[in-house]
Amino acid sequence: MTTPVNTPFGDAFLFEAERHAAWGAAQLQALMAFMPDGDWTADLDACVYRQGGLDLRVSVLGTYDMSEGSWMWGWANPGLRGTPVVALSGRAGEYGRAYGIPEFAQEVLDLSGFADPRRAAEMLAFAAMGVTGAPGYLSVQAGPDTQLYLLADDARVPRPAFAPSALPGALTSSIGLIGHSPYAMVAGYFEHFGLPHHQEPGRIAAALPGGLTAGVDFDGLGRIANIRVTLNEHP
Repeated sequence: MTTPVNTPFGDAFLFEAERHAAWGAAQLQALMAFMPDGDWTADLDACVYRQGGLDLRVSVLGTYDMSEGSWMWGWANPGLRGTPVVALSGRAGEYGRAYGIPEFAQEVLDLSGFADPRRAAEMLAFAAMGVTGAPGYLSVQAGPDTQLYLLADDARVPRPAFAPSALPGALTSSIGLIGHSPYAMVAGYFEHFGLPHHQEPGRIAAALPGGLTAGVDFDGLGRIANIRVTLNEHP
């Protein structure tokens, strides 16, 4: 196994996580609403997570060791490597190797140097959900010191549709989720929903359904300064 790293998250990783912040937050809410209450069990050989009478297809994303403050990706787990239950999460590793993002490509990450190691683990899971396109992730306690993270890999999980009226709230409520680049967060939101948009210094504009246009302005510090949704005017 390669040597764990103990450094703050790099700009490339934070930028990637930020791209998924706004739509990812809504997607996690959709998954939580979809899951019934109840006790859980998991059959990893069958790629199934069971909760409250619902069987959900999943992929093992990773495990967080609370005693050591370390994260191991599911695809790197010696007992799971190469099995179907890590196939989806393995795409995060492939993405990291392809785009030079070590947080995805490194088998084990030492998070003990972070002010909040548990939050760092959550950020890894959230970003991996984004790059794999999964409809959310689950976190459950699998042992006294072990938190297990699972990616949903089930087409039945609802995926929120884009709604122009929800745009301002979706963006403003997600500003502090990653806190790295609001510009990347806005662009990633439009990209996720396949909305044509163009970027220029201090502004991102997008064409919305129904003849609407969205304009997001940024101040000199890169913060969102204004969000406008307007109806296109035709001669």
